[in-house]
Amino acid sequence: MNVIAQFTVIPIGTGTSLSAYVAACERVLAATGLTYELHANGTNLEGDWEPVMDAIKRCHETLHAMGVPRISTNVTIGTRSDRPQRMAEKIASVREKLADQN
Repeated sequence: MNVIAQFTVIPIGTGTSLSAYVAACERVLAATGLTYELHANGTNLEGDWEPVMDAIKRCHETLHAMGVPRISTNVTIGTRSDRPQRMAEKIASVREKLADQN
């Protein structure tokens, strides 16, 4: 099953700057071959269910290996049963509708 997941990994007990941890997770995602996109409050990730969930798990493992004692992660998952859908399609659809209003 193809999924589009939005997730935010929140290291706890590490101080206020989290960019090093975000960068570590982005490196994990780059190694997966999945499609992903960093945004200001998390990352969008798409692919088959198991590899997506495994990638999020590997982010946790990586941050714990960096010494993060506790992690909280928020995940939102979208699936479709009628057809596969990609992140780029969803964005393009909204942009098309915005352009139609001009």
